Amino acid sequence: MIIFDLINRSYNLKYRSIKMIESLVSPKTKENVLFFLAGRNEGYAREIAKYYNTSLSPVQNQLENLEIAGIIVSKAVGKTVVYRLNPRYSFYKELVNLLEKAISFLPQSERERLLMNRRRPRRSKKPLK
Repeated sequence: MIIFDLINRSYNLKYRSIKMIESLVSPKTKENVLFFLAGRNEGYAREIAKYYNTSLSPVQNQLENLEIAGIIVSKAVGKTVVYRLNPRYSFYKELVNLLEKAISFLPQSERERLLMNRRRPRRSKKPLK
Protein backbone atom coordinates (compact mmCIF):
# COMPACT_ATOMS: atom_id res chain seq x y z
CA MET A 1 0.00 0.00 0.00
CA ILE A 2 2.80 2.44 0.89
CA ILE A 3 4.69 1.64 -2.33
CA PHE A 4 1.53 2.23 -4.38
CA ASP A 5 1.07 5.57 -2.59
CA LEU A 6 4.66 6.63 -3.39
CA ILE A 7 4.32 5.62 -7.04
CA ASN A 8 1.02 7.48 -7.29
CA ARG A 9 2.53 10.65 -5.72
CA SER A 10 5.54 10.47 -8.02
CA TYR A 11 3.29 10.12 -11.07
CA ASN A 12 1.11 13.05 -9.96
CA LEU A 13 4.15 15.26 -9.43
CA LYS A 14 5.56 14.34 -12.85
CA TYR A 15 2.15 14.87 -14.48
CA ARG A 16 1.75 18.30 -12.82
CA SER A 17 5.25 19.33 -13.97
CA ILE A 18 4.46 18.32 -17.55
CA LYS A 19 1.13 20.19 -17.39
CA MET A 20 2.92 23.34 -16.16
CA ILE A 21 5.36 23.26 -19.07
CA GLU A 22 2.68 22.41 -21.65
CA SER A 23 0.53 25.27 -20.46
CA LEU A 24 3.31 27.76 -21.30
CA VAL A 25 3.50 26.95 -24.98
CA SER A 26 1.18 26.86 -27.99
CA PRO A 27 -1.79 29.12 -28.81
CA LYS A 28 -1.27 32.79 -29.65
CA THR A 29 -4.17 33.67 -27.37
CA LYS A 30 -2.29 32.20 -24.41
CA GLU A 31 0.75 34.30 -25.28
CA ASN A 32 -1.45 37.41 -25.53
CA VAL A 33 -3.05 36.70 -22.15
CA LEU A 34 0.37 36.30 -20.51
CA PHE A 35 1.68 39.50 -22.13
CA PHE A 36 -1.38 41.41 -20.95
CA LEU A 37 -1.16 40.15 -17.37
CA ALA A 38 2.60 40.80 -17.24
CA GLY A 39 2.22 44.29 -18.66
CA ARG A 40 -0.78 45.42 -16.63
CA ASN A 41 -0.45 43.17 -13.56
CA GLU A 42 -4.10 42.15 -13.71
CA GLY A 43 -7.06 42.03 -16.05
CA TYR A 44 -10.38 40.42 -16.78
CA ALA A 45 -11.42 38.34 -19.78
CA ARG A 46 -13.46 40.93 -21.67
CA GLU A 47 -10.75 43.58 -21.19
CA ILE A 48 -8.10 41.26 -22.63
CA ALA A 49 -10.32 40.24 -25.56
CA LYS A 50 -11.10 43.87 -26.32
CA TYR A 51 -7.44 44.88 -26.14
CA TYR A 52 -6.41 42.22 -28.69
CA ASN A 53 -9.60 42.67 -30.74
CA THR A 54 -10.53 38.99 -30.49
CA SER A 55 -13.57 37.06 -29.36
CA LEU A 56 -14.15 36.40 -25.68
CA SER A 57 -14.39 32.59 -25.77
CA PRO A 58 -10.74 31.75 -26.63
CA VAL A 59 -9.52 34.22 -24.01
CA GLN A 60 -11.74 32.64 -21.36
CA ASN A 61 -10.53 29.17 -22.37
CA GLN A 62 -6.88 30.17 -22.04
CA LEU A 63 -7.48 31.91 -18.73
CA GLU A 64 -9.10 28.73 -17.45
CA ASN A 65 -6.21 26.57 -18.72
CA LEU A 66 -3.61 28.87 -17.16
CA GLU A 67 -5.49 28.91 -13.86
CA ILE A 68 -5.76 25.11 -13.79
CA ALA A 69 -1.99 24.92 -14.40
CA GLY A 70 -1.41 27.28 -11.48
CA ILE A 71 0.24 29.99 -13.59
CA ILE A 72 -2.44 32.59 -12.86
CA VAL A 73 -4.90 33.14 -10.04
CA SER A 74 -8.29 34.78 -10.02
CA LYS A 75 -10.37 36.73 -7.57
CA ALA A 76 -13.92 37.98 -7.78
CA VAL A 77 -14.42 41.73 -7.67
CA GLY A 78 -18.17 42.13 -7.65
CA LYS A 79 -19.42 40.18 -10.66
CA THR A 80 -16.08 40.45 -12.46
CA VAL A 81 -13.35 37.82 -12.20
CA VAL A 82 -9.93 39.49 -12.21
CA TYR A 83 -6.85 37.46 -13.13
CA ARG A 84 -3.16 37.99 -12.33
CA LEU A 85 0.06 36.01 -12.47
CA ASN A 86 0.37 33.62 -9.54
CA PRO A 87 3.27 34.70 -7.28
CA ARG A 88 3.33 31.16 -5.82
CA TYR A 89 3.92 29.58 -9.22
CA SER A 90 7.16 27.55 -9.18
CA PHE A 91 8.71 29.48 -12.08
CA TYR A 92 7.14 32.87 -11.31
CA LYS A 93 10.36 34.92 -11.40
CA GLU A 94 11.58 33.21 -14.53
CA LEU A 95 8.22 33.65 -16.24
CA VAL A 96 8.05 37.35 -15.35
CA ASN A 97 11.61 37.89 -16.59
CA LEU A 98 10.82 36.06 -19.83
CA LEU A 99 7.64 38.05 -20.40
CA GLU A 100 9.33 41.38 -19.59
CA LYS A 101 12.12 40.53 -22.03
CA ALA A 102 9.58 39.61 -24.72
CA ILE A 103 7.61 42.82 -24.09
CA SER A 104 10.82 44.82 -24.49
CA PHE A 105 11.08 43.52 -28.07
CA LEU A 106 7.60 44.74 -29.02
CA PRO A 107 7.39 47.86 -31.21
CA GLN A 108 7.48 51.05 -29.11
CA SER A 109 3.86 52.04 -29.81
CA GLU A 110 2.52 48.59 -28.94
CA ARG A 111 4.66 48.41 -25.80
CA GLU A 112 3.40 51.81 -24.60
CA ARG A 113 -0.20 50.80 -25.31
CA LEU A 114 0.24 47.54 -23.38
CA LEU A 115 1.93 49.12 -20.38
CA MET A 116 -0.52 52.05 -20.12
CA ASN A 117 -2.90 50.96 -17.38
CA ARG A 118 -5.26 53.90 -17.17
CA ARG A 119 -8.75 53.43 -15.79
CA ARG A 120 -11.62 55.81 -16.30
CA PRO A 121 -11.90 58.41 -13.52
CA ARG A 122 -14.84 58.42 -11.13
CA ARG A 123 -17.86 60.40 -12.30
CA SER A 124 -18.19 63.70 -10.43
CA LYS A 125 -20.82 63.75 -7.67
CA LYS A 126 -21.12 59.97 -7.75
CA PRO A 127 -21.95 58.77 -4.22
CA LEU A 128 -19.44 56.58 -2.43
CA LYS A 129 -20.77 53.24 -1.21
